Amino acid sequence: MARPLRIEYPGAVYHITARGNRRSQIFTDDCDRKEFLKILSEVNRRFATRCHAYCLMGNHYHLLLETQQANLSTAMRQLDGVYTQKYNWLHRKTGHVFQGRYKAIVIERDAYLLEVARYVVLNPVRAGLVGGPDKWPWSSYGATAGAEKTDASLTTDWLLGQFDKSTTAAKIKYREFVLNAPDLNITEQVASGVVLGSGKFAEWCLLQAKGGGDILEIPREQRFAGRPGLANILAGSGKKDDKVVEAVEVYGYTQKAVADELGVHYSAVSKLLSRRMSRFKT
Repeated sequence: MARPLRIEYPGAVYHITARGNRRSQIFTDDCDRKEFLKILSEVNRRFATRCHAYCLMGNHYHLLLETQQANLSTAMRQLDGVYTQKYNWLHRKTGHVFQGRYKAIVIERDAYLLEVARYVVLNPVRAGLVGGPDKWPWSSYGATAGAEKTDASLTTDWLLGQFDKSTTAAKIKYREFVLNAPDLNITEQVASGVVLGSGKFAEWCLLQAKGGGDILEIPREQRFAGRPGLANILAGSGKKDDKVVEAVEVYGYTQKAVADELGVHYSAVSKLLSRRMSRFKT
């Protein structure tokens, strides 16, 4: 089975979700949630990660997590692995707690980070479980808004600093920002399920991903998230033959797609690649 695309680099920020195995509960009571946050706090300390927002539901959780080092996979393996052990020990169970691997969407800071922070804490409201984010005790909203004590697993200074230099004023503006959220789902704007940001940012993320692991194991539609349009590639500067090779070898367009765009027979592209592929492989 193809593994999901993992984009890791220092300073990356992710919207992370993980769901219960077969949609089962991962938090059966408040003790479970307290244990999860305790483990998250230790993961932050050990792996230099920072949690800017969280929301613990019944059968899944949301995190807005920043990795100061390029170590998301390692940190998440620790978080979900230790929690699974703790959950099974507390409830005298065995086996998987989570449904496969977590989902991680890398976020472009300037364009979407605040939107994701708002989206995370509004999750129980959008699900119809409560009338407002302040009514759900297991999210970071209360601590960030100043209504509750900040949990050790949470970092609020960066997020509040985006609203005002004064902490008091920032908390007021943060509350207004969350409560005045537009009726939209930002997850619909995610490129191939892995990047939330501009096309240029998505393309940059792709280049980071190509530097680690076996890229061929990653699903094609994720591997080429954010790639430029075929017409733009072929119209770019340089020799036409070079652009054809670039479209196929670097950006993953099929030979048929290139042939159709150029208005030539498929065999013409195939023969060109056969002659020149070894010179342009990356």
